[in-house]
Amino acid sequence: MTEHRVHDVAIVGLGAMGSATAFELSRRGLDVIGFDRFLPPHTFGSSHGDSRIIREAYFEHAVYVPMVQRAFELWRELEHLSGTALLAETGGLMIGAPASVLVQGALNSAQMHGLQHSVLSADEIRARFPALRPEPDMLGVWEPRAGVLAPEAGMTAYLAQARKRGAVLRFNEPVDRWQVSNGEVSLFTRLGRYRTRQLILTAGPWIGSLLPWPTVPLQIERQVLHWFEPVSDAEHFQSGRCPIHLWQFDGDRFFYGFPDSGAGVKVAFHHGGESTTAETVRREVAGSEVEDVRAAVRRFLPAADGRLRKSVVCLYTNMPDQHFLIDRLPEHPGVLVASPCSGHGYKFAPVIAEVLADLVAGSQTRFDLGLFRWR
Repeated sequence: MTEHRVHDVAIVGLGAMGSATAFELSRRGLDVIGFDRFLPPHTFGSSHGDSRIIREAYFEHAVYVPMVQRAFELWRELEHLSGTALLAETGGLMIGAPASVLVQGALNSAQMHGLQHSVLSADEIRARFPALRPEPDMLGVWEPRAGVLAPEAGMTAYLAQARKRGAVLRFNEPVDRWQVSNGEVSLFTRLGRYRTRQLILTAGPWIGSLLPWPTVPLQIERQVLHWFEPVSDAEHFQSGRCPIHLWQFDGDRFFYGFPDSGAGVKVAFHHGGESTTAETVRREVAGSEVEDVRAAVRRFLPAADGRLRKSVVCLYTNMPDQHFLIDRLPEHPGVLVASPCSGHGYKFAPVIAEVLADLVAGSQTRFDLGLFRWR
C-alpha cells in the first residue's frame, strides 16, 4: 500500500465547508490535503442548485448573527481574490404570522444586534413587492442586507485558491476509514494510506460512515428544489424588484424563494423531506412533489405558477435541534467534525473555515460555539 508524507491537516469532504477550510488553512501556511469522493462542485450532496440565501436577521438563533456578519466580509474577500461575482444583495423578507417562530426569531436577532430592519404589513409587502402575496394576517420582517450566493462558483473559487496556496486536493477518491495511532491520523483510500497530524471531517451526508460510533443522532433529509417559469408579470421577479423570501405558514411549514436570475423562479420547502441516506436517496422527483410545492407557489407567488423548468434533489444533514455541529471528537481530540449544518449552512462556509483553522492552531475562536458542541 502506497504511503505518503505526514500532512498538517487532512480534510474529508470538499463541499462548502471543506473547500473554504482548505483555503483558510493553506493560506495560513499549513500543509493541507483534501479528499472528495466526487469532483466538486457536484449535485450529489448539499451545496448545489445555483443559489443559496444569505441573511442577517437570523431567526434560528441570535448567536448566528456575528458569524453571518463575518461571512459577508469573507465572501466579498473571495470575490476580490477570485475575480468572480459570488454575492448579490437583494434584501430579504421573513414572512409569517406575528407570533410565528420565523417572524419572532428574526425580530429578536435584529433587535438584539441592532440590525437595520423594518416590519411590514401584508398590504405593505404587496405594494412594495408585487410578486409576493402574503395573507392578511401575515407580517414581514424586512432586512436590506440579505441576498443570494452562488454555491458552485464559490466552491470552485475556494478550491482554486486553496490549490494556488499549495493544498493537495484528491478528487474522486473516497476515504474508506481512518484510525488514530501515536498521535497521528491515518486515512485509507483505494490508492493508499495518507497520514496527518489533524483531521477535519466535512463530509456532509456521508459523515455518519466516518464517525467511530453509530449513536450520533444525525438525520439525512431529502429536499427538492424547483424552478418555475413566471406565467405573468415576469419583471416583478427580477433582482432589484424581488427579494429573497422565507415563509412560515400552516403552523410549522417553511417555504422559500429567490429572484429570477434567468433560470426561472427557484422555490423549495425548508425541512419536511423524507429520511434517507447519501447512498440510497431517491433522485427522481415525483409529480406529486411538484404539485405540492406548486400549491404554495399559487398561494404566495401566483404569477410564478408557470411551466416547471427543472427540479433537483439535495440533502440536509440534520442535528436534532437543527443547529450545527462544530467540535472535536471526545475520544480523538485530533479529529474535528464540522458538517451537519441542518440545511442552513452554506452561507457560513468561510467563517466556519476560520473557526476550524483557529481550533487546529489551538487558538481561541472569536465566536460562541456553545450551541454547536456535542450534545
